[in-house]
Amino acid sequence: MALLEIENLSVNYGAIQAVRGLTLTVEEGEVVTLIGANGAGKTTTLRAVSRLVRPREGRILFAGRDITRVAPDEAVRLGIAQSPEGRQVLARQSVQDNLELGAYTRRDRVFIQADIARMYERFPRLGERRHQLAGTLSGGEQQMLAIARALMSRPRLLLLDEPSLGLAPIIVREIFAIIRELNEQGVTILLVEQNARLAMQSSHRTYVLEAGQLTLSGESARLVNDERVLHAYLGG
Repeated sequence: MALLEIENLSVNYGAIQAVRGLTLTVEEGEVVTLIGANGAGKTTTLRAVSRLVRPREGRILFAGRDITRVAPDEAVRLGIAQSPEGRQVLARQSVQDNLELGAYTRRDRVFIQADIARMYERFPRLGERRHQLAGTLSGGEQQMLAIARALMSRPRLLLLDEPSLGLAPIIVREIFAIIRELNEQGVTILLVEQNARLAMQSSHRTYVLEAGQLTLSGESARLVNDERVLHAYLGG
């Protein structure tokens, strides 16, 4: 059974239809990527899964349960966490505070502190800056904090929205090494990423969105050499 199933999803912003009739699945243990031009509906799809926007039509199933109408905090409790586009760390709070707030749905205080310690082991630079205000971190450090904050809810499904946006190439490679490591440790990931080639090299399957509609899907290793994808997204 798929961990995530999206069935005939449509989302509107007023009169604008951002997503139209989208159907996709994410199997447990996969990294699945969504690629497409700006405005294709990628971020809207993630926001629908994390329950930040309400679909006009369709269903979202998580581990077999219909979550189409659940509240965002309930989606987090069920095991869905999002690292948003632009990182959106709490700039005037410390690194430590951001991590603690990432666990706001949990009540196991002792284990929360143990998980924070593990985040500092996984992201040593965050450990060095644990008392520093998040807004004073570099872009790469803020991205690491956004991912670590999402992981603090112990998600089964991690939604990553443009993790490489605005980062230097060396930091992008580091972020994607972390993504691969998380997946190897059992985290299922749905990834939206502007760097289509890197996203496809780091994922099992790819969905291509155009103007809110699914136009192509398949194994990433195959699609990365597809002429349609090559010319549209990979500069071939």
